[in-house]
This record gives sequence, C-alpha cells and structure tokens, in this order.
Amino acid sequence: MNIKEMYANWLDCPLLPKDLKDELISVKDDDSAIEELFYQNLEFGTGGLRGKMGPGTNRMNLFTVAKATRGLAKHLKSESQSPSCALCYDSRINSEYFARLSAATLASEGIKVYLFPRLNPTPLLSFAVRYLACDGGIMITASHNPKVYNGYKVYDSEGCQISGETADKISELIAEESDLVESLPSFDKYLEKGDIVIIDEALFKAFDREIRALSVFTPKTPIKIAYSPLNGTGLKPVMRALNALENVEVAVVEEQEKPDGNFPTCPSPNPETKEAMQKVSELAIKLKADICLATDPDSDRVGVGVRKGEEVVLLSGNQVGVLLFDFIVSAKKELGTLPEKPVLVKTIVSTKLADKIASANGVETRNVLTGFKYIGEQIAELEKAGRPKSYIFGFEESCGYLSGAHVRDKDAVNACLLIAEMTSYYKGKGKSLLDAYDDISKKYGYFEDSQLNFHFEGQSGQKIMAGLMQSFRKLDKNGEIPFLSMTDYLNDDTGLPSSDVLSFELSGERQFIVRPSGTEPKVKIYLSACGKTKQEAEKAVEELGKQCTELVHKLTK
Repeated sequence: MNIKEMYANWLDCPLLPKDLKDELISVKDDDSAIEELFYQNLEFGTGGLRGKMGPGTNRMNLFTVAKATRGLAKHLKSESQSPSCALCYDSRINSEYFARLSAATLASEGIKVYLFPRLNPTPLLSFAVRYLACDGGIMITASHNPKVYNGYKVYDSEGCQISGETADKISELIAEESDLVESLPSFDKYLEKGDIVIIDEALFKAFDREIRALSVFTPKTPIKIAYSPLNGTGLKPVMRALNALENVEVAVVEEQEKPDGNFPTCPSPNPETKEAMQKVSELAIKLKADICLATDPDSDRVGVGVRKGEEVVLLSGNQVGVLLFDFIVSAKKELGTLPEKPVLVKTIVSTKLADKIASANGVETRNVLTGFKYIGEQIAELEKAGRPKSYIFGFEESCGYLSGAHVRDKDAVNACLLIAEMTSYYKGKGKSLLDAYDDISKKYGYFEDSQLNFHFEGQSGQKIMAGLMQSFRKLDKNGEIPFLSMTDYLNDDTGLPSSDVLSFELSGERQFIVRPSGTEPKVKIYLSACGKTKQEAEKAVEELGKQCTELVHKLTK
C-alpha cells in the first residue's frame, strides 16, 4: 500500500477523532507533509515509542498506541500463563487517554492490568512492577520532550526498561498487527469485570517508606529549597519526601505547580536547560533559598541550581552526580555504613571524575551504555550474585540519579531527598554545593564536560545521521581531530551490548563520544577534558567543541 492509499484509509476511518481528521484534511495538498506522517511506522525500540502526536503511522495517536499494545500483549502472553502489567501515565496531553486505551487493550487480550489511579512519576511505575510482581509495565510519557510529543515506555518484570532483544521481539509482533481497527475495547467494561484493577494507596505508602530508608544524613542545619514540578507528576511524591525531613523548608513555583501538558511557562520542560530552570531560579533568589530543584514531567530527572548572592548557578547532571556520589561515600564512611565492596554504576558518557573518586575510595566503577536500564541491569546482577547492598549509587549525565534498589530506573524523588540532605550536610560545614564541588576538583582534577546536539528532522534526517556515523567511523587518526584511539561500540568487543556509539580518546585527557539519540532526531557529541585549573579544562572543551562542530558541518554537506 502506498502513502496516498494509507492517507485515504486513515481519512475514511470512522474511529478517527475529529481533531486528527482535521489535521489530515489540512495537509491534503501537501505531499511532503503527508509523507512525513506515513513514510514509516513509529519506531519501537528499547525506549518503547516516542514521537509527535498527530495522525498517521509515524505519530503517537490512538491507533499506534493500540497497535503497540496488542503486540506487547502477545509478548507478555508468550512469557507467562497468567500475565499481568502495571500501567502509569504523566501530565502530558493524551497521557491519561492513552493509558486507559492501553489498559483496555491489554485486558481484552486476557492480561491483568494494574492501573494507577492518577498521574504519577516513572519511578513509581518501575516500583509497581516489582511490588505487584507484574510481568511488565507501561509508562505513558515523553519525559522531558516538548509538549507536542508523547511516548510509551515498556518495562520488563524486573522494573527495567526492556532490552534490545526484547524490543526486537515486540517490534516484530507489533508489525503483524493492523494499523486501523473497526472498534476499540471498552475501558469501563473491563474495569467492571475486574480485569483492570486500580492500584490502592498501600503501594504509595510502601514507595515512601523505601525513599525514607535511603536517607543518608539527617539534616541538622536548616536549609530552604525552591522547587518546581514543571507542571508534571513530581509535586506530591517529592513534597512528601522533602516534608518528611527536619530543618528543610520548601516553596513551590506557583505557575508550574499543577499538572498541565501544555507547559505554559516552559515549552520544553527539560531540567537540563536554563529555560526550564528560569522560574524556580527566580523564586530561589526572591526567597533567598539555598538551592532550587526542578523535576521533569515524569519526575525521573531533576535539575539543580545553587543560589550565589543575587544569581543562581545551575549545576550540570555530571556535577550533581559527582557531588551526590562523593557525599554518599563520605557520609557512609562517617557513619560506618559503607558496604565492604561498594559499586558505582555510571554511563560511558558521564564524567570520568566519578571514576577517580571511586578509585580513591575503594569503590568499583561499572561503566555501561547510555540508558538507565543498563544501570538497572547491574543492580539486578549484584542481587543475583548475593551482593544486594553493594550498589550505592548510579547516575547518567542527563540529570538521572538513583541510590537504591527499590526501582530500576532513575528516580528524581530519591534524588531530591539526597540533594536536600547533602545541602544541609555541607552548609553545616560552612560550604555551599559550589564550594563542595570546587573542593572535589582541587583534590581529583578539574573536569569539564559538555555536549553538542545536531538536529536532523524527518526521513532525510535519518539518512544524514546514518551517513554521519559512518563518516566518523572512517576518520583518520591524523585528520582534522587527531586522536589516539577509537572504540566502536557497534563492532568492537567491548563487553557491552552492541550499540551505535563511537568513543575517541585524545591526548591530554580529552575525549569525545558520538551517538544518535534514542528518543529524538539528533546526533549527540559528548565532550570531556581534564585540566590543572577550571579555566584550562574549559578552554580545552571549548576548542574541542569547535573542532567537532566544524567536522560535523563538513561531513553533512
């Protein structure tokens, strides 16, 4: 079937909602726009589905969600005789609708569904899978993407996002399903039958207990925090965690307090960015707070800022990861609670400063591919090896942190608790988090880590990205950017799963890593350098960034 025929079939489908039909009609004379909607099926990978909302096979809508869920249902039934699945959603437009549709679809396929009674963070979904002994889980979210996106994350029975092998199996089953259907299952019918069960409050209380059990240091020095849930799911669980701490006062950004998928004051709710942190930074200055925190819509990531007089200095994900790791090690040593063979797990694109801290403190470092599922897998491996307490911390540079084994994904609720405790810990020593990070740098070296993003939209963009990665593989060691060695995680024997990632080691403790994003149409380049001073490291990264940018432009001409 060609694209024009697919377009006509969708336009004629009786179940197509009016807003999607109107969108199709609006592009009837625009062949390129129609092609963009139908040239491919929305790709299903280890992160499930993620894409812009709208009509067509290449968009998030009721048909693509139902189709994916039917494929997932077949996979779950092949894995268990009486399969069950936990299901959660965030504040995005259509998230609750997609969740109810997915629940009804699973139930119609004979799968027991445990549905959250209201929107909640991703880490709670991971927790629910294990708490309820489910065979899988679904989280309806597009994480930190702009408001036009939504997504569909799939979890395995361990509460981890699915592996590449499992994603391939599910993808094949999805491909066997029809795009359009004549009817959709009734949510109310399966709820009344008991095939869909609404999760009760006991789960939330159990999660809160797990979060409190991860406390490292009881705050003794009073601190003040400005917080924003960025119109997402973080408000209730984060406030429960912070309000349980003594000597911690929290104020919330009023405009970003309530769930709102339009994100009216923050079009791109990514706490890695200055724009997303703007409102909470302003509140921190106004209230003279020690720090400010902002969690993304599904509350698995958290951004951090430190007030310094009348300005707020934003910390990178790498800086927060290093601070938290060093704090956990220091505090546990003081309390005598550091396990015998402690383990840090981090992604290969995260700062090497953490490796140096680990080495100096007798902590094993395990570097894994990008994606918190790989950190979750390491936690599971330690448990299977009879070392459940060995794992002490895991992080990735994109503001994701986890200090416990209660979930198998990054957890901003857990992170907010630890950041508050850490702030009080250092304030009691007369230091801010900025001072603490400077102390770490003086001791282990000044590391500067940065990131470049090159966007390539649409069908042509996919071809450009694929070509760019192949061009990087063919680089000459003595070319535009001289390098000592290259590691190809797709083809080399790295001991890690095969992945389209390239790592280049340069002289002077410099490095850059290239990888296509798994969730957005862009190629990322991670830059790193170490220097004797902060200025030296910053200059090295700046120069490396210019070289990489010029090279990308040359290779994509």
